[in-house]
Amino acid sequence: MKVLILRFSSIGDIVLTTPVIRTLKTQLEDARIHYVTKYHFKDLLEMNPYIDRMHYLNESLPDLIKELKAEKFDYIIDLHNNLRTFQIKRALSVKSLSFKKLNIEKWLMVNFKINKLPNVHIVDRYMETVKPLGVKMDALGLDYFIPERDEVPLEWLPLDFRKGYGVYVIGAQHATKKLPLKRMIELCDKINRPIVLLGGKEDAETGQAVADFFQRTSEDITSEKVLLELNKKAIVYNACGKFNLNQSASLVKQARFVFTHDTGLMHIAAAFKKEIFSIWGSTIPGFGMYPYRTKFTILENNNLDCRPCSKIGFDKCPKGHFNCMNRLTFDFYLP
Repeated sequence: MKVLILRFSSIGDIVLTTPVIRTLKTQLEDARIHYVTKYHFKDLLEMNPYIDRMHYLNESLPDLIKELKAEKFDYIIDLHNNLRTFQIKRALSVKSLSFKKLNIEKWLMVNFKINKLPNVHIVDRYMETVKPLGVKMDALGLDYFIPERDEVPLEWLPLDFRKGYGVYVIGAQHATKKLPLKRMIELCDKINRPIVLLGGKEDAETGQAVADFFQRTSEDITSEKVLLELNKKAIVYNACGKFNLNQSASLVKQARFVFTHDTGLMHIAAAFKKEIFSIWGSTIPGFGMYPYRTKFTILENNNLDCRPCSKIGFDKCPKGHFNCMNRLTFDFYLP
């Protein structure tokens, strides 16, 4: 059976489809799995052994459709379910199964705080999509495969980090999903371990501000002595923008624990079965995208009647106070 999976974006959503890829490949007889995503996300799946061929959406949807028509698929698994995937399904005119979105339920929760959301992780909802094919969830969780060229040796990190470190993913797609700078510093101080900050180039300035706060110099002997007496062990390495996505994934893979906002690297950390401390602001875990099949702690402020204010986040707090992050309690334990 020749199967086409559709999921155009984003990092986390694509990683969350990996159990569907794996179970289709391993449970269907003679399955040949093709996958469509945006070219921008090609590195996410290039090493996935359960995919026989990748197809990419660049600028032209008609060109992609022409390419897909030539493959003569038996089934389409639509895990995105938007206008473009509808156009692909209509053009290819083969049997298809489509992911059921919860747009109405999310709208009710965001606008009226009426909770009709199912207590089901989105991975399991993806798996419900392929249930008619007789495919069942296995025990393996999420997948993420790093190319050998992107494996980061610990020797690339400062000396203090080579005996063990934690990761704090400071980036996120929208500002209301990220802690403000002062609260990032406060969190790092409480973590009180060597911390590698991860994010994109757009996060580099913020990451450097956090790292500078914890900067110690050999000349500052008095300060160093006081810090040792107070058992202050937080040192920060700003890796934001210095590594590509797969290299960042390699750093996550080697970390002892991961603190992260609601972002793609959170799901990559879950694929590596890391202990995750998941930080939530304007969005909520109840939308079904919390860490999957790994040990995790949710850090969120549930004492607000304005939350969630969005299903994806905003550039700034609609209320102006940003109390979902400013009044978030850092209640966690690290051994």
